[in-house]
Amino acid sequence: MAREVDTSIEALAELIGSAERVVALTGAGVSVPSGIPDFRTPGVGIWAEVDPMKVATIDAFHRDTKAFWEFYRPRFEMLADKQPNPAHFALAELEQRGRLEAVITQNIDRLHGVAGTRELIEVHGSVATSSCTACGSSWPLAEVDALFEDDGIAICTGCGGKVKPDVILFGELLPVAEIERARELAESADLMLCVGSSLEVFPAAGLPEVTLEAGGRIAILTQSSTPYDREASVRLDGDVAEQLPALVRAVDALAAQ
Repeated sequence: MAREVDTSIEALAELIGSAERVVALTGAGVSVPSGIPDFRTPGVGIWAEVDPMKVATIDAFHRDTKAFWEFYRPRFEMLADKQPNPAHFALAELEQRGRLEAVITQNIDRLHGVAGTRELIEVHGSVATSSCTACGSSWPLAEVDALFEDDGIAICTGCGGKVKPDVILFGELLPVAEIERARELAESADLMLCVGSSLEVFPAAGLPEVTLEAGGRIAILTQSSTPYDREASVRLDGDVAEQLPALVRAVDALAAQ
């Protein structure tokens, strides 16, 4: 007989209230309410009309840097104007209340940091900065546009090297320190809150299993199905921008009792 999965915000609030260490793992779905499309939704995702293997690899960056930036530059400019939504702020509030230890995110949009999350592990890097591939000089997102020359390539003002966004492209190694920290958090968590992720992209997709194997529990809040749906203690599929603030209110209500 299949185990019943709870589907109430109140049940999740109780889990958080009884846990000593709660960690959040977020994916593209947490930023969709901010006007940022996800990657894989048919017809609307970022990869719906573009083959990522042609534009989003480190080889593509070095082979045809102009084509790389023709694809990425307008998207980076778009991200610069985006603001956190209530889901981002709700996670930051849970951290401020001492109810959430850290946020591990697959997103590169920097919005968790803008919302106030302090302990943030960005396993795929971030558009917050771009760096020279030759000398390592770095610029914040707001200053990158000034680095572009007439040929459409961002060039280092110091050494003349090519500037690349500090996001992890296909073909690049993921940041070792961030991956190790994410795994440590997953292993020590009593509860992992998975938000807005299909939990299909590794290595982040393997983190819920780390928590489960260590004896912790997982809760899932995302509108897409995931491989862990039957293993979740709580499964919510509503709007993250509505349900996460409601979760904060429910956690506060329990604490006030």
